Amino acid sequence: MDKPWLLDEPAHARPEHFESGFVSGYDRKQGHPDPTEDIDLFARYGLGQAAVILDLGAGTGQFSLAAARQFGSVRAIDVSGRMLGFLRDRAAAANLANLDCIQAGFLSYRHEGLPVDGVYTRNALHHLPDFWKAIALNRLARIMRPRAVLRIHDLIYDFQPSEAEEILDRWLDHAAQDPAEGYTREDFVVHIREEHSTFRWLFEPMLAASGFEIVTTDFRGRVYGAYTCVKR
Repeated sequence: MDKPWLLDEPAHARPEHFESGFVSGYDRKQGHPDPTEDIDLFARYGLGQAAVILDLGAGTGQFSLAAARQFGSVRAIDVSGRMLGFLRDRAAAANLANLDCIQAGFLSYRHEGLPVDGVYTRNALHHLPDFWKAIALNRLARIMRPRAVLRIHDLIYDFQPSEAEEILDRWLDHAAQDPAEGYTREDFVVHIREEHSTFRWLFEPMLAASGFEIVTTDFRGRVYGAYTCVKR
């Protein structure tokens, strides 16, 4: 999509994702999310050593590194060159020659080769306004084979507008105290005010309109959702 009206994805990412100090401490701040459940889920859907997997918004590669040990080809895609540099070093140290790092985003990634068997994305779609989320999901569907698997983890709001104040205040009350150990109250405030988490009742029709069938959903605290979808 080489269009003059195309969204500038790096400009919509938080600026700290391009800073070396933040990148080096990113896994700790994220809480070192364990990719095992997601890897196992892809395997249960029949993805194996020949599978082509995309990790969009790959960050420092918690999922990509584990996926490259299980699947045939993994492409770690991120708008941050610093994130990808960190990941390239980790992949080289682990001798993972089947992990390719690509600087791009949901809207600028250009797929080449076989259709994709699985797509994973964690905490990245919320950087896009809703119009662009729908465009991004549609682009993904077009490069995925039928019955390919889409796994999404993201900040998605499972409540009505009338409930926003109560639920968001409760979320802020559970923020981390130390910014090195997790996301603080101020981090959450910035996210709510400046980023683009959407309501579940808006997001799920986007998935359906893009050609995905929702198979499982799991929400925590009514602000964080995980989806398993298959391409129809």
